[in-house]
Amino acid sequence: MIELVDINRHFKNGDETNHILKDINIDIKEGEFIAIMGPSGSGKSTLINILGFIDRGYEGDYLFNGENYKKSSDNHLAEIRNKTVGFVFQNFKLIQNNTILENVSIPLVYAGMGSQARKERVTSTLHDVGLFDKENLVPNKLSGGQQQRVAIARAIINQPKFIIADEPTGALDSKTSKDIMELFMKLNKEHNTTMILVTHDRKVADKADRIIHILDGRVQREEVVK
Repeated sequence: MIELVDINRHFKNGDETNHILKDINIDIKEGEFIAIMGPSGSGKSTLINILGFIDRGYEGDYLFNGENYKKSSDNHLAEIRNKTVGFVFQNFKLIQNNTILENVSIPLVYAGMGSQARKERVTSTLHDVGLFDKENLVPNKLSGGQQQRVAIARAIINQPKFIIADEPTGALDSKTSKDIMELFMKLNKEHNTTMILVTHDRKVADKADRIIHILDGRVQREEVVK
């Protein structure tokens, strides 16, 4: 499903050029659960920005289902991103003044879905992630774990081909982290949603099928977990 071929990424900083990603070659199959591990500054964030169709200033080829979107227009790329990728972040990135219903609806608004259909799908999705009767609350009325469930609901609302989760348990206590990982595993197994999870936590990474270790911008090694 995803194929990165000889990906290199440079960033200019004044007169200097920093080589952030170096000859990255990765294959991810549909339905796989992948963890990406590496220390701060290893290139993980740059890598997931490329995978998420956010950054296309790279050299090499990124093929998604055999197609290369590097030369697509910004509007087309935004449309592909909205239909294809769900993002989950460490700090949730919810809009605090909006209700849970409004937060989770955002990708559906971009997709042009009508308000009644949006409400029905959001209610159903909130039910799937274990949030009942919360749609009219605002985020700060929820616990951290509940806010992350809202973020996951928003990520899966468009039934994306894959989810990118960037340190999704980093702000949560150990029990809540376990609950969130169980939810990711359920999505992966029951809906065949491909998961790409960035983490520093080995216990979290061990829930994946495969761990890709990144160091100094290179794939250091790949490890099959199960």
